[in-house]
Amino acid sequence: MLMMYKPISLALNAVEFVIGDGVADHVILMSPQGKLLTQSIAQSLASSQNIVLISGRYEGIDNRVTENLVSNEISVGDYVVSGGELPSMVLIDAVSRCVPGVLGSDESAFDDSHSRGLLEYPQYTRPAMIDGHSVPDVLLSGNHAEIEQWRLGKALQRTREMRPDLLSEA
Repeated sequence: MLMMYKPISLALNAVEFVIGDGVADHVILMSPQGKLLTQSIAQSLASSQNIVLISGRYEGIDNRVTENLVSNEISVGDYVVSGGELPSMVLIDAVSRCVPGVLGSDESAFDDSHSRGLLEYPQYTRPAMIDGHSVPDVLLSGNHAEIEQWRLGKALQRTREMRPDLLSEA
Protein backbone atom coordinates (compact mmCIF):
# COMPACT_ATOMS: atom_id res chain seq x y z
CA MET A 1 0.00 0.00 0.00
CA LEU A 2 1.29 3.46 -0.96
CA MET A 3 0.55 6.73 0.78
CA MET A 4 -1.44 8.97 -1.55
CA TYR A 5 -0.32 12.30 -3.01
CA LYS A 6 -3.36 14.43 -2.13
CA PRO A 7 -3.39 13.95 1.68
CA ILE A 8 0.34 14.71 1.83
CA SER A 9 -0.09 17.78 -0.39
CA LEU A 10 -2.93 19.06 1.81
CA ALA A 11 -0.88 18.46 4.97
CA LEU A 12 2.09 20.34 3.53
CA ASN A 13 -0.14 23.25 2.53
CA ALA A 14 -1.56 23.39 6.07
CA VAL A 15 1.91 23.27 7.62
CA GLU A 16 3.26 25.98 5.32
CA PHE A 17 0.25 28.13 6.16
CA VAL A 18 1.03 27.76 9.87
CA ILE A 19 4.73 28.51 9.30
CA GLY A 20 3.63 31.82 7.89
CA ASP A 21 5.76 32.61 4.88
CA GLY A 22 4.44 29.75 2.79
CA VAL A 23 7.80 28.06 2.30
CA ALA A 24 9.64 25.55 4.46
CA ASP A 25 13.44 25.62 4.25
CA HIS A 26 13.41 21.88 3.64
CA VAL A 27 10.73 19.28 2.99
CA ILE A 28 12.53 16.02 3.71
CA LEU A 29 11.29 12.55 2.89
CA MET A 30 12.81 9.85 5.06
CA SER A 31 13.57 7.09 2.58
CA PRO A 32 15.97 4.13 2.21
CA GLN A 33 16.68 5.53 -1.28
CA GLY A 34 17.77 8.93 0.06
CA LYS A 35 21.18 10.39 0.66
CA LEU A 36 22.82 8.87 3.72
CA LEU A 37 22.49 11.08 6.80
CA THR A 38 25.90 12.34 7.89
CA GLN A 39 27.09 14.68 10.60
CA SER A 40 27.74 17.38 8.00
CA ILE A 41 24.13 17.13 6.76
CA ALA A 42 22.87 17.40 10.34
CA GLN A 43 25.07 20.45 10.91
CA SER A 44 23.83 22.05 7.70
CA LEU A 45 20.17 21.46 8.59
CA ALA A 46 20.70 22.90 12.09
CA SER A 47 20.77 26.42 10.66
CA SER A 48 17.35 25.99 9.04
CA GLN A 49 14.30 27.78 10.40
CA ASN A 50 11.60 25.41 9.14
CA ILE A 51 12.04 21.74 8.33
CA VAL A 52 9.12 19.49 7.42
CA LEU A 53 9.63 15.73 7.61
CA ILE A 54 7.58 13.20 5.69
CA SER A 55 7.63 9.69 7.08
CA GLY A 56 6.41 7.05 4.66
CA ARG A 57 4.85 3.79 5.71
CA TYR A 58 4.53 0.31 4.19
CA GLU A 59 5.61 0.50 0.54
CA GLY A 60 6.24 4.24 0.70
CA ILE A 61 4.56 7.18 -0.97
CA ASP A 62 3.27 8.17 -4.38
CA ASN A 63 6.35 9.20 -6.37
CA ARG A 64 4.70 12.48 -7.37
CA VAL A 65 5.28 13.63 -3.77
CA THR A 66 9.00 13.04 -4.19
CA GLU A 67 9.08 14.67 -7.62
CA ASN A 68 7.04 17.77 -6.75
CA LEU A 69 6.92 18.40 -3.01
CA VAL A 70 10.15 17.10 -1.50
CA SER A 71 13.44 19.01 -1.47
CA ASN A 72 15.58 16.20 -0.02
CA GLU A 73 15.39 12.46 0.53
CA ILE A 74 17.43 11.25 3.50
CA SER A 75 18.23 7.73 4.65
CA VAL A 76 19.59 6.73 8.05
CA GLY A 77 21.26 3.59 6.69
CA ASP A 78 21.33 0.89 4.10
CA TYR A 79 18.39 -1.05 5.47
CA VAL A 80 14.60 -0.81 5.46
CA VAL A 81 12.34 -0.26 8.46
CA SER A 82 8.53 -0.39 8.54
CA GLY A 83 8.10 3.37 8.41
CA GLY A 84 9.87 6.70 8.46
CA GLU A 85 8.96 7.57 12.05
CA LEU A 86 12.11 6.18 13.68
CA PRO A 87 14.43 7.58 10.98
CA SER A 88 12.70 10.95 11.48
CA MET A 89 13.45 10.79 15.20
CA VAL A 90 17.10 10.00 14.43
CA LEU A 91 17.29 13.00 12.11
CA ILE A 92 15.62 15.27 14.67
CA ASP A 93 18.07 14.23 17.38
CA ALA A 94 21.15 14.54 15.14
CA VAL A 95 20.10 18.01 13.95
CA SER A 96 19.04 19.19 17.42
CA ARG A 97 22.47 18.41 18.87
CA CYS A 98 23.96 20.84 16.35
CA VAL A 99 21.70 23.76 17.30
CA PRO A 100 23.52 26.23 19.58
CA GLY A 101 22.21 26.08 23.14
CA VAL A 102 20.73 22.58 22.93
CA LEU A 103 23.66 20.85 24.63
CA GLY A 104 25.09 22.02 27.94
CA SER A 105 28.00 23.62 26.10
CA ASP A 106 28.34 24.58 22.45
CA GLU A 107 31.75 22.84 22.55
CA SER A 108 30.19 19.50 23.57
CA ALA A 109 29.45 18.35 20.03
CA PHE A 110 32.88 19.38 18.69
CA ASP A 111 34.64 16.17 19.76
CA ASP A 112 31.73 13.81 19.01
CA SER A 113 32.31 10.99 16.56
CA HIS A 114 32.08 12.23 12.97
CA SER A 115 32.23 15.95 13.89
CA ARG A 116 35.80 16.19 12.64
CA GLY A 117 35.72 13.15 10.40
CA LEU A 118 37.05 10.78 13.07
CA LEU A 119 35.49 8.56 15.68
CA GLU A 120 35.61 9.90 19.21
CA TYR A 121 38.47 9.02 21.55
CA PRO A 122 37.81 6.75 24.59
CA GLN A 123 36.37 8.42 27.68
CA TYR A 124 36.57 7.47 31.33
CA THR A 125 34.83 8.25 34.63
CA ARG A 126 35.91 8.18 38.26
CA PRO A 127 37.34 6.44 40.14
CA ALA A 128 40.72 6.28 38.41
CA MET A 129 41.04 2.59 39.32
CA ILE A 130 38.16 0.10 39.46
CA ASP A 131 38.26 -3.70 39.47
CA GLY A 132 41.93 -3.55 38.50
CA HIS A 133 41.26 -1.36 35.45
CA SER A 134 42.80 2.09 35.44
CA VAL A 135 42.35 5.30 33.54
CA PRO A 136 45.38 6.02 31.29
CA ASP A 137 48.02 7.96 33.25
CA VAL A 138 48.17 10.78 30.70
CA LEU A 139 44.55 11.68 31.48
CA LEU A 140 45.45 12.11 35.15
CA SER A 141 48.58 14.16 34.43
CA GLY A 142 46.97 17.57 34.10
CA ASN A 143 49.10 18.25 31.00
CA HIS A 144 46.46 19.53 28.58
CA ALA A 145 48.74 19.43 25.52
CA GLU A 146 49.64 15.78 26.15
CA ILE A 147 45.98 14.95 26.80
CA GLU A 148 44.96 16.51 23.47
CA GLN A 149 47.72 14.56 21.67
CA TRP A 150 46.58 11.33 23.36
CA ARG A 151 42.94 12.01 22.40
CA LEU A 152 43.84 12.66 18.76
CA GLY A 153 46.02 9.53 18.63
CA LYS A 154 43.26 7.40 20.12
CA ALA A 155 40.65 8.90 17.79
CA LEU A 156 42.86 8.06 14.81
CA GLN A 157 43.53 4.55 16.14
CA ARG A 158 39.85 3.89 16.82
CA THR A 159 38.87 5.20 13.39
CA ARG A 160 41.57 3.11 11.68
CA GLU A 161 40.37 -0.04 13.50
CA MET A 162 36.60 0.46 13.31
CA ARG A 163 35.90 2.76 10.34
CA PRO A 164 38.95 3.01 8.07
CA ASP A 165 36.67 4.35 5.33
CA LEU A 166 36.48 7.64 7.26
CA LEU A 167 40.23 8.27 7.16
CA SER A 168 40.24 9.31 3.52
CA GLU A 169 37.86 12.16 4.39
CA ALA A 170 39.56 13.17 7.65
